[in-house]
Amino acid sequence: MKGDRVEIVVDAGDTTRTYEVVASRAGRRVETAVRRGVVEVSEVTRSGSVVRTARFMATRVLALVEQPVPREDSSEKTGQTGRPLREDPET
Repeated sequence: MKGDRVEIVVDAGDTTRTYEVVASRAGRRVETAVRRGVVEVSEVTRSGSVVRTARFMATRVLALVEQPVPREDSSEKTGQTGRPLREDPET
């Protein structure tokens, strides 16, 4: 979803570097994959098309932090009366 982001901390010799991949538009998401010693972080559309990809050697990655956007829990949504939908009305 828009706002999802992944931070990647990479060892760059004497220092570390931090990179971010962010889902920049509505309907996009960020996916991570580790294959054959490569960490791949991609921004993907609803249809599954990859918009952009960041690739890093797995041996150099120090941290991979996924930070999803807080989502509303459907059980906590309120109806028009102001009561949660799962409560029985008082009689």
